[in-house]
Amino acid sequence: MTQLDPHAALIYTMVLVSAADGSMDDKELKAIGDIVRHLPAFDDFSEDELPQVAQACGSLLGDEDGFDTVLTIIAENLPDKLLETAYAIACDVAAANLIVEEDEMTVLQQLRWRLNIDRLTAAAIERGSRARHQTL
Repeated sequence: MTQLDPHAALIYTMVLVSAADGSMDDKELKAIGDIVRHLPAFDDFSEDELPQVAQACGSLLGDEDGFDTVLTIIAENLPDKLLETAYAIACDVAAANLIVEEDEMTVLQQLRWRLNIDRLTAAAIERGSRARHQTL
């Protein structure tokens, strides 16, 4: 399968969730940019590479079986210590619009299964994401 560095695999994760409903809106794109700028996992990643990595993922998603291909690429290229991080940032991107749509919930569930995130851990990550994105 495709070899990616962990940064790209994390970006693929965010793009996968953002594209779940067929489009990537401004709030989701802003969330992805903010995550890349501020998350310690991206400390040694050049933000200038973000558009080309995201575009490469988008191209794969456009292929037949693209969704499954991208899920496999993500799972095969993330080190174990970043599996929960990947799920957490996926939840943050899904929550960027303040409403997680059914398509996004389905993608999150499939991502959770593929990354072997147990249900209790996933629930804690999801609750944390919901708390971070709460508005007045």
